[in-house]
Amino acid sequence: MMVLLSFCLGLLVGVGFWVWQQFQLNRYMSQVLRPLTTQSSRVALPLIPRLRHGLALLKYQGLHLQQQLQTYQDLLEFAPIGYLQVDDENQLLWCNEQAREILYLQRWQPGQVRLLVELVRSYELDRLVELTRERQQLQIREWEYHPSCESATAILEVKPLVLRGTALPLPKGQVGVFLENRQPLLEVNQVRDRAFSDLAHELRTPLTSIRLVVETLQDRLDSPLKRWVDRLMLEVDRLINLVQSWLDLTQLETNPKMQLTRQTIDLRSLIFSVWETLEIRAQRQEMHFFYSGPDYVWISADQSRMFQVFINLLDNCIKYNPPCAKIHVEVKIQPQKQAEGHEHNYLQSVEVNIIDSGFGFSEEDLPHVFERFYRGDTARTRSSAEDESNTTIGTGLGLAIVKQIVLAHGGSIKAMNHPETGGAWMQIVLPGVMAKF
Repeated sequence: MMVLLSFCLGLLVGVGFWVWQQFQLNRYMSQVLRPLTTQSSRVALPLIPRLRHGLALLKYQGLHLQQQLQTYQDLLEFAPIGYLQVDDENQLLWCNEQAREILYLQRWQPGQVRLLVELVRSYELDRLVELTRERQQLQIREWEYHPSCESATAILEVKPLVLRGTALPLPKGQVGVFLENRQPLLEVNQVRDRAFSDLAHELRTPLTSIRLVVETLQDRLDSPLKRWVDRLMLEVDRLINLVQSWLDLTQLETNPKMQLTRQTIDLRSLIFSVWETLEIRAQRQEMHFFYSGPDYVWISADQSRMFQVFINLLDNCIKYNPPCAKIHVEVKIQPQKQAEGHEHNYLQSVEVNIIDSGFGFSEEDLPHVFERFYRGDTARTRSSAEDESNTTIGTGLGLAIVKQIVLAHGGSIKAMNHPETGGAWMQIVLPGVMAKF
């Protein structure tokens, strides 16, 4: 009797344990298959058919994702822009045909994993990849790429390229880089600039002759004919100024260092001498000039070129501001280290802020103010009711020339709107100056 009772109790425990296992298995499989079931399949199926249905659905989704991946890979392969992808150890995983042509990677084969630095000798590209991985943000850089070739003959034939790289952070430390060959665009721009420069050279002689004729007519004609000749003289001077500005800009862009005659000048005295030149025009508009900064700031620069920079910027403040406006010039310096042999003199960078209280730049104009012949918002221009003889007609090249001169001195310039005055704000930074307190 006890044996039979023990057998029944053991059978009951075993059956209960088996039922509990089946319940747990069904629950686990339901959780696994839940993402694979569609909204329309509401009918409860036994475990094995449900498992088969889920596996079939999973296989279909895998094939669909594989097709999508192949489609995107085909698009990248035949895209008109280069693309390459590296892993977290900077090994080249994949690149398209355009990238192979730009970087001269014909010896690399798809499926071959090699370090990018072994295939492409470009510090700028390596640095772009590292910065993208560190910052986990999109990074853009432009540089001149010198392809590495195995034979000496090929090195002489291959020309350097100007590339622009746009790098994107990817999962697991990978980085994708889009490469754009900027060389054809630069060559087209160079041909265009050369054609305009040749035309400007040819125009100087006839314009000078026309001006001599107009000067002769001015002395021999009386009113009202003299008024039209005076107007003609203004237009001829405008054309001569335009031609000369274009030639200056072309020379600065072609060989900026050769155009500079550096000497030690006092920046504060230079700014005040520029304002004295423009003061009569400013007084007519009842404008006020304010300077703040050190009494002496010595810089190594080309005096005539820097005079041209400040006379363009301050003239724009007068030209594009309403009457009674205020013009502020603020000079700030940041000492870096004490100069040898000078107890109170320090090497540093100087920051010059030219701020007015006018209408400022529109958001659409700000990215383009330093472009050639760019005309900004007409709201910044003074009323046409002013006396035309007192209005300086611009060429559209002034700020482009200013930028090239500042860059030639190793500095930088940017245009903004001042948060307090609401007017235009030009900020110039020049390196390697000396100030005395």
